[in-house]
Amino acid sequence: MVTNLPAEAKAKFVKYMEAKTPEEKLRALQEFLSSVPKHKGTENLLRWARKRLAELREEVEERRRKRTGGGGVSFFVEKTGAAQIVMLGFTNVGKSALLRALTGARAEVADYPYTTRRPIPGALKFEDIEFQIVEAPAIIPSGGGWNGRVIGLAKNADGLMLVIDASRDPIKQFEELHKFLKEHGIHIVKPRGYAVIEKGRGVQGIQIRLYGRLKCTVNDVKRLLESYRIYNAVVKIYGEVDLDLIEEAIFETITYKPSIVIVNKIDLVGKEALAELRRAVPSSIPIIPAAAARGLVDKKLIGRTIFDTLELIRVYTKPPLGKPSEKPLVLKRGSTILDVAKAVHSELYERFAYARIWGPSAKYPGQRVGLDHVVEDGDIVEINTRKK
Repeated sequence: MVTNLPAEAKAKFVKYMEAKTPEEKLRALQEFLSSVPKHKGTENLLRWARKRLAELREEVEERRRKRTGGGGVSFFVEKTGAAQIVMLGFTNVGKSALLRALTGARAEVADYPYTTRRPIPGALKFEDIEFQIVEAPAIIPSGGGWNGRVIGLAKNADGLMLVIDASRDPIKQFEELHKFLKEHGIHIVKPRGYAVIEKGRGVQGIQIRLYGRLKCTVNDVKRLLESYRIYNAVVKIYGEVDLDLIEEAIFETITYKPSIVIVNKIDLVGKEALAELRRAVPSSIPIIPAAAARGLVDKKLIGRTIFDTLELIRVYTKPPLGKPSEKPLVLKRGSTILDVAKAVHSELYERFAYARIWGPSAKYPGQRVGLDHVVEDGDIVEINTRKK
């Protein structure tokens, strides 16, 4: 818990936030770290600062290698399909074999460690949509190496697939993966509350967007942010959030990633191992057994589990007097006609008159609804606009 930082420390953190290059950020963060008082209230902050220092040192070294002709491997993977799922795990758990079985992607499969050295994408078909599955290089337990870039992949993803080797203490693997992600600001169990602070051009003042409950006043939030010289930002509140969680969000963005666990090489152990893992893994995280090397992978079940875990729905649009589209819009559960209109074209929203709807959310076929109508998976939506 971050509390009562002295003005000197806050000023030095502002200098870190304003730094442009990794080299400048590294120097500024070192100065900030030296000014933070050491007590129980700053333990998490100090842990974050030291971890961030290690990441910045790696980034600075990588930039140096590129300048001197050393090159480097890009870890960015452009999103395609309905959602991007990043596959994470330790070395030799069978991620490459699983990616091949799910998507047919050409991933090298070998029995020596750290075979995969760059992200490898593939497409998993599920009914009438596709999920992009990205195999990330193996996490290095001792830290360093490409761990920082693997975390970057995970933070950019829509969801995570944690791959565990059933024959190598699966409970310990899950606990270590869970700890590794949490230490880097990624939650795989939806936290009771967290805040996201977005600073950028075009934002005027401090804007609070509530997707949960704020356990302090808006003025408290503004005063806190202004003490760090943050005057223009959007603050998104998820769940129950107090001022301490707001302050933590200034230092590190906490993100929640819906996740599933694939227990690979299940053919090498008995059923009791799966039952023991189920008791150790939070009930909100689905567990699916597989034996990728033997081709025993239930692609339909995995596709359905990803769809449900990410809380997605498919909506099919149609023009007046026309036929429904074959390719659906993929939206989050709880989306409305407003979200459908915006996803199709801004003009549909701006000139919206009414919509007609067929499917699970309609009281009767062709029901006339407004922008606030909540759509469901399988709905067909016809949007009618006002004349110009």
